[in-house]
Amino acid sequence: MDRIPILKLKNCLLISIQTDLHDLIITALQEDILTEIARTGARGVLIDISALDIVDSFMARTLRDCSVMATLLGAKVIITGIQPAVAITLVDLGLDLSGITTACDIDSGFDMLESMPGVFNSGRIVRRY
Repeated sequence: MDRIPILKLKNCLLISIQTDLHDLIITALQEDILTEIARTGARGVLIDISALDIVDSFMARTLRDCSVMATLLGAKVIITGIQPAVAITLVDLGLDLSGITTACDIDSGFDMLESMPGVFNSGRIVRRY
């Protein structure tokens, strides 16, 4: 079975999905992300799906569930690169996507993570004199 690579950048995990997903791969990815959060203490997770033309209801629910589970582990999840056709399909399916934070692209996603306290820094207040 193919595995999606997970890269670590500072306190964040970067996942760029470049292959068509099926149920086994997305389920394995969810487990891998949660394992990596627990192993590395990552505070942010950026999942780029810009290469996906299709996201079905199972994939959308799995990504939403992964976001909720990551939050329980102390990490923020941002999904980037949702294609217009995918957004239309997700809305037409009537899926509850509450709790999912999105950004247009990876740059915007990293900007959002940088603005969140404790993601790219320790959350400590550094006093400068």
